[in-house]
Amino acid sequence: MIIKPDPSDPVDIKRWRREMRARLIEDRMALPQDVRAKKSTALVSILSEIIGARPGMIVSLYWPFRGEPDLRPLAAVIERGGGRAALPVVETPKAPLIFRPWTQGASMTRGIWNIPVPDTMEQVLPDLLIAPLVGYDPQNYRLGYGGGYFDRTLEKRGAGAVVIGVGYTSQAVETIYPQPHDVAMSRIITV
Repeated sequence: MIIKPDPSDPVDIKRWRREMRARLIEDRMALPQDVRAKKSTALVSILSEIIGARPGMIVSLYWPFRGEPDLRPLAAVIERGGGRAALPVVETPKAPLIFRPWTQGASMTRGIWNIPVPDTMEQVLPDLLIAPLVGYDPQNYRLGYGGGYFDRTLEKRGAGAVVIGVGYTSQAVETIYPQPHDVAMSRIITV
């Protein structure tokens, strides 16, 4: 059982987040592969409807990691609508993410945590970012892996950044105990 933190104690909140993150990732990875595949397909369908055909739009996806929904098929939908897909890349530790264009079958290299990233130096600026969730709360705050990369990226992009958090309904928590550095998602979609 994870003990709730003292909401006025950042150290206790950090402890709670670490413990909650571990539990939520374990639960997510315990989902059978066929269940995750069905949920991924449902999310791709929902996001396809939201994005629609938008020529010139750049949408940042992510490479699935540790049981995250696999949205890679969405890249083909984006391309058919005249847009481009991109993937986030950690170029510099503790800095905002950069984004490289990506198409299925593109040459890839290993990035941080051995996650594949496009093997190009070209960078793009996404119009829409899709961020994987470890956990989320009703105020649209996202619990991620704890590195702060998406928060730093959104802070740099400013109020105009449009970001959709995606994950599984089972990842909901009452609150992530948002801290000053946390940035709420524009929207959260779960299945």
